[in-house]
Amino acid sequence: MTTGNENILISIVIPVKNGVSWLDACMKGIMQQTLFAKSEIIILDSGSDDGTLELLKKYPVTVYNIPPASFNHGDTRNFGVEKSNGKYVVMTVQDAVPSSENWLQELINGFVNDDVAGVCGQQIVPHDADKNPVQWFRPVNGPALKEISFSKAAEFDSLPPLQKVKLCGWDDVTACYRREILLNIPFEHVTFAEDALWAKAALRAGYTIVYNTAARVFHYHHEEPDFTFKRNLTVNYFRYSFFEFVPPKPVFTFKRKLQIIKMLQREKISPGQKLYWWKYNVDLYNARKRAYDVFSAALGKGEDQLDLVHEQYCGKAPMSKQKKSA
Repeated sequence: MTTGNENILISIVIPVKNGVSWLDACMKGIMQQTLFAKSEIIILDSGSDDGTLELLKKYPVTVYNIPPASFNHGDTRNFGVEKSNGKYVVMTVQDAVPSSENWLQELINGFVNDDVAGVCGQQIVPHDADKNPVQWFRPVNGPALKEISFSKAAEFDSLPPLQKVKLCGWDDVTACYRREILLNIPFEHVTFAEDALWAKAALRAGYTIVYNTAARVFHYHHEEPDFTFKRNLTVNYFRYSFFEFVPPKPVFTFKRKLQIIKMLQREKISPGQKLYWWKYNVDLYNARKRAYDVFSAALGKGEDQLDLVHEQYCGKAPMSKQKKSA
């Protein structure tokens, strides 16, 4: 790692809390990057008490302590950007691991011209026995660059909600930004979807955003049904609030059931594991359907009721000034 700020090309910002189980793998993956010598790592810790801070002493990182009560996904990351020194700022998370030593290079490769404000990579699930085989990474096509831009904000605004959601499928698990642009278009004060909102703001401001699926990280959450329910309710809530998108009803079709069965059958796992993962995926579907049902019933009674229901299940959400108006 460089010691002079003038030599830093990339600042890697990682919000952390009680990450002792994952940070060794995350840090080692970053330190193996071909561009690591031109990088710095900024840790934003919000109250870890599990040995995380002691573990981080092994690594060349700068740690800033964030009061847990003041943490949110937008403002906390903005603080990290302010403390950074690189031309580019990479966002990732404590339980993500670069899939190759070229992860940082692939993010930088996406800056194909000066109009590119940011580059987003792809998170993938490794073929590990403790991870859902249905989500294992099975690429159909090779990695590719996709550039998106609009000459006027009105062009973006005129798009159907679903297309807006797809174009703004940004992901701070693996994303890189021009620091100067991120300072001018900071993240919103929100508890969720700060990345998608940033992509929306950048596109409306006339910048180009790039998706580069070669910039991959391994990332996986083993979800209990209650967590899946709350996460999907929040996803539905924020997508409606910021993109006016109303999700379709989840349908567990016979075709999809057959696909899952075939996936499980062809993997070299025991019959007991196949049964376990089948039930796991059924539980995930039921949780997603419940989230849809709760969302739809609340929205049917009005946006105020939707706010109340989301707060009841997921907590009060600090909202961007764009809420239901942009």
